[in-house]
Amino acid sequence: MKNTAFLFPGQGSQKLGMLNDLSRKFSIIKSTFQEASDAMGIDLWEISQSDEKGILANTEITQPVLLSASVAIWRVWMSLSDEKPSAVSGHSLGEYSALVCSGAISFQEAVRLVHFRGSVMQKAVPSGEGKMAAILGLSEETVEEICTVAQKRAGLVSPANINAAKQIVISGEFPAVTLAIELCKEAGAKRALALDVSVPSHCDLMRSAAAELKHMLDSIEIGNPEIKVIQNVDGEIQTDKSKIKHNLVKQLYMPVRWIDCINKIYRLGCKSVVECGPGRVLTGLVKRIQPEIQCFSTDTVERITEAHDSLSQ
Repeated sequence: MKNTAFLFPGQGSQKLGMLNDLSRKFSIIKSTFQEASDAMGIDLWEISQSDEKGILANTEITQPVLLSASVAIWRVWMSLSDEKPSAVSGHSLGEYSALVCSGAISFQEAVRLVHFRGSVMQKAVPSGEGKMAAILGLSEETVEEICTVAQKRAGLVSPANINAAKQIVISGEFPAVTLAIELCKEAGAKRALALDVSVPSHCDLMRSAAAELKHMLDSIEIGNPEIKVIQNVDGEIQTDKSKIKHNLVKQLYMPVRWIDCINKIYRLGCKSVVECGPGRVLTGLVKRIQPEIQCFSTDTVERITEAHDSLSQ
């Protein structure tokens, strides 16, 4: 599929009952989850559908569940079409899904890797000491200036996700993020609200987790991607295996530069994007960054059929 890119969502896109509609038509959905469950020794499909133990929101569970969902949908798509996209990119955790689907990392290896990633992220900051917040209506420069002020007065806080123009997520220590929220409101933010997350991702609080992740990545074989992979830390295509690993480590404590990723996709000549995972968060951001790009989602039979039919013409 020339001129098409696939996008893979990160944490926050999960929801109970995800992919249930697709699973009734495509057996590969459940078989993919079974493969991941075997790798982890826990029933990830049951968690995604009923979550009787209430653990879906735990970072070390959310990450392999979302990876499995994205890879399952990718496999459905590839059963419908022999053509691969021109490029792939994933938001935060979604970068691992992108690497699996590009052929750079095996699925089972990635399941174990993101489970480990989630556990070290959770361990890095004690519960209640970190916080993230979404800031709408202020520029990246203004948010950075506010974070600098808040950091001097209350502790660590910095931009974590540069999601779209005037749509920034900040991350850091609880008091500093709380102060930054108030300062953003005073500066005229349309919205400045705390997010319901258990881990303050993409900030310096994740340095210790990044060090542990590096050791894990050093033991894993990464191959050459068969599809262009655009990484979060710089919005650039990486083909060097050591550089890909290096960027995955940096991604834990550096911002997700999603605007740069989408602009890179646009400059590659991609006129369409397909969100390969639950929900439509990423396509919503694409419409704000590059409105000319046609967007498709894939998390129901109706949506994936519409996307396939449209892009096959």
